[in-house]
Amino acid sequence: MRAPPSPILDVPPIDPLDPQLVLGAYAVGVFPMADSRTADEIYWVEPQDRAVLPLDGFHLSQSLRKTIARDRFRVTADQQFGAMMRLCAEAVPNRPDTWINPQIEDVFNRLHRLGFAHSIEVWDGDEMVGGLYGLALGRAFFGESMVSRARDASKVAIAWLVARLRAGGFVLLDCQFMTEHLASLGAVEIPRAAYLVELSGALSAVTGLGDSSAGVGDFFALDRGVAAVDGVPAETESGPPSGKVIAQFLVQTS
Repeated sequence: MRAPPSPILDVPPIDPLDPQLVLGAYAVGVFPMADSRTADEIYWVEPQDRAVLPLDGFHLSQSLRKTIARDRFRVTADQQFGAMMRLCAEAVPNRPDTWINPQIEDVFNRLHRLGFAHSIEVWDGDEMVGGLYGLALGRAFFGESMVSRARDASKVAIAWLVARLRAGGFVLLDCQFMTEHLASLGAVEIPRAAYLVELSGALSAVTGLGDSSAGVGDFFALDRGVAAVDGVPAETESGPPSGKVIAQFLVQTS
């Protein structure tokens, strides 16, 4: 969920990327980027100011709530991770290049297979028209990139992500760099020191990269049913709940 800046952290480029190296970097507030889609190397970034979206501060507008409640789009999770990454990396007229190079694409696909990287896909019929992907570690979710090929598709993806993170016990949604789009949804910018405090709390249950204790966020809790909250009925069948339930859940847990 970022726009590429100039390199911020003065660390030599590393080739190739390794999943454990990437997990360790995120655990201390650092993440990889590339200069372009075709760049051969990556660099490490550590912003002085960090955008985060407080999970209890998500701004669900009336129009977005209606779009979600009437199931304007079909939303899935982890059904097409590789395709979502490719869609996020795809050049468009107003964004001719991205920071997602083959190294980053490869390591995140590996992290997905290891259970750390996840995607939210937004569909209009059989066409994927938006979504996002990111990394889950401890009770933190690091949003990497989002895309929209239809009006409100990326907003719907973030709304479903927020609901999924709330249901799964996450406490931090890292958006990395602030944009007007994220600000309109409730994201705020905090200093690096404050971010590291929040990050430490979100990772406090992690006992080792790849190993965790009770309390680590459950990205798939939403698929097992949204618990009744202030009159929102619990869903008993497996699979994603309806848009109407998601909209109610977001309102009642704000």
